[in-house]
Parts: sequence; structure tokens; C-alpha cells
Amino acid sequence: MENLQFDRYFFEEVKKRYGIIGNSDHINAAVHTLMQAAPTDLSVLITGETGTGKEVFANAVHRLSKRSKFPFVSVNCGAIPETLLESELFGNEKGAFTGAVEQRIGFFETANKGTIFLDEIGEMPIGTQVKLLRVLESGEFSRLGSSMVHKVDVRVIAATNRDLELFVEQRKFRRDLYYRLNQVQIKLPELRNHPQDIPLLVEHFGVKVAEKLNLKYSGISSDALSILKSLPWTGNVRELKNMIDTVITLEKGAYITPENLRKYIPPALPAYHSKIMHSDESLVQLPKDEVGTNELFLIFKSLLDIKSEINEVKRAIFDISLNMDRLSDSFENSNIQTAQEIKTPDEILDGFDSLNLDQLEKKMIILALNRSNGNRRQAADLLGISERTLYRKFAEYGIDN
Repeated sequence: MENLQFDRYFFEEVKKRYGIIGNSDHINAAVHTLMQAAPTDLSVLITGETGTGKEVFANAVHRLSKRSKFPFVSVNCGAIPETLLESELFGNEKGAFTGAVEQRIGFFETANKGTIFLDEIGEMPIGTQVKLLRVLESGEFSRLGSSMVHKVDVRVIAATNRDLELFVEQRKFRRDLYYRLNQVQIKLPELRNHPQDIPLLVEHFGVKVAEKLNLKYSGISSDALSILKSLPWTGNVRELKNMIDTVITLEKGAYITPENLRKYIPPALPAYHSKIMHSDESLVQLPKDEVGTNELFLIFKSLLDIKSEINEVKRAIFDISLNMDRLSDSFENSNIQTAQEIKTPDEILDGFDSLNLDQLEKKMIILALNRSNGNRRQAADLLGISERTLYRKFAEYGIDN
């Protein structure tokens, strides 16, 4: 019994020390796996949607390991251009490529004896995956532009919000690397699957932001909590944190009620469903209710996904004309297109006749940036592309952000 009590105490202490909030079965299962894996040198793969706390768990694995006194190096593979990722990870010699004016030590050498956290591992190019596999198996690598072999002792923790098994089948990710990274997998749950943890999360974030602003956290009503539990939370814990930060800041730490909470709940995005469609079916499925900016965003995205079927897209856009009055109202104060610019369905179709696909793509990127308040990572998630691809599109279309 004494050992069981000690184990429970240690279990809760780990969650408290490393900022892991929640008592649901989903969270406790993830923490249990974390505590089993941390003392070992096994590679860990952390999976889960964006905003579920993958870096928090990666840091906890490192801090609970025998490598905790050595460096913890975090690398976002999706935010580094493909042409630079290999150099960033493994270093380069002077003159290895244009702009390499001096020798550079890579992240793996920096993390020697410690831990390297490779976030968004699914965005790593195949060529770089080969060198990563070599490091995992032998600890050996060569800097870009050199044949000299270097050796490091680094534990690898990887994370992804992608389906790597699907990527393996599609030959986008090496099967042998997947198995090597997936020695232990920690699956983090979506917030919508453990809403019972929302009260604890709200309390944690509320107290934290109030202290930062020298305010007193006044709490939240049960009705307001019920509203929060009913939301879909597509951005998971990160989205909840951002909302609580906003409410506490703008309401000056006031007691959170349904009345002041509703002011900060953004319009819900329509559900996205994909299915195999027959040739006689419409290629674009759009919701018939609440047509507005979110639906326009879906239209633009569909246009890019089915570039060869632009005429079918026009027919889908024409279907939206039944709700044109509501669409006009929703755009009255929009930065994308004003209500005065939206006249009739025919004019919209004529506009697409003269609008090439590059212009559509540029408009969609700008719309995503506006919807994410300039946050590039969130914009990339909305578009379903990596940050690296988004940066390339900025340069291609001359978008200044």
C-alpha cells in the first residue's frame, strides 16, 4: 500500500512539475507511457493533433531521463526550408553551398549527450530521412560538404500531427525510419475527447495569465464551463489557452460568465468531410447554411484542389447564390471583399473567368493569414500545407507578412 501511495504521489508530482494538466484516462495513460519511457534511451514518437502539447511531453521525457543535465534541442522540421534542413541538423563546411561562408555546427552536435526533439517530423524530405536513420542506428553523420565522419550520442524524440503510417504507404516517409522512431509512442488526445479536463485547464491558464498581468483570477461559472465543454476545440489545448488569455486580459480578470465569455467565442468553422465521389456527382460539396467567410475559404481551397475542373467549381459557386444576401451581409466589414463588390451570381462567375489559379491561391493565402491574425503556423494549418511551403508561396507571390 505504501508503494502504491508513493507511486500515485510521484505520478501527480510529474504532471505538476512539467505542466501536464488533466486527470482523464486519456491524459493519465499518456503520462504513464511517458514515465515508463523517460528513464530509457529508446526513441519516442509523440503523435496528436496540433495544439495537444507534444513539446510539453517531449520536454518532460528529457527532464526525467539520465540526459537531463545535457542539452535539450528543439527543431521544427516544417519551419526550415528543405534546402537548409540538412545543414541545420548536421552542420556544414565552409563553401559547401552558396552562402556557406564559414563552418557551422549542426543541431545534432549541439545536442550531444542530450536530447533532440524533431517536431513535425513528417515534413522531413526523404534525402534527410536517410541521414537521420544513420544517426539513429550508429550515431554517425557527416557535415554537408565533408566526407569526415562524426559521432554523437543523442536521444531522438520526434513528433507529428500527420498519419505517418499513411505517409509510409504513400512513400513519403521511410518505413525503416518510422519503425526506428516508433520504439515508444505517446498518443496525445484531442481536447474534445477529454472535456472533463477543461475546468482544470481553465483554472491553470487563468491563474497563470492573471499573475502575469498582476490581476486576481476571479474564477468561472458552471454555465460558462458548460459552454466551453460543448465547443469542438479544433485547436485543442492551445486554442483554449489563447481564449482564456484573451478573456482574462480584456475583462481585467473579471469573473467569467456566459455573457462575457460569448464575446470571445469565434464563429465555428464548418465541418470538413471527404469521400470518394462518382463522376456524376458534384466535385464540391458546400454547406447550405451560414454561408460566409468560412465557406468562401472552402471555395478557394476547393479551386486549388481541383484545378483541372474549374467549370465544375463554377457550378458549385452558383449554388451559393441562393444565400447571396447573407453572404453580402457577412462581408460588409471584410478586408477580403466588400459587400458592394458582391453584386450577383453572374458577376461572380464572370470574375472567375478572368481570375487565374495563381491569383486564387494568393487570395486564399491572404485569407488564411487574416483568419489567423498573421500567425504563419496557424495559416499553414488552415491551408493544409507546411510552414516551409507557405514561406515559398510568400516569395512566389510577393506577399509581405
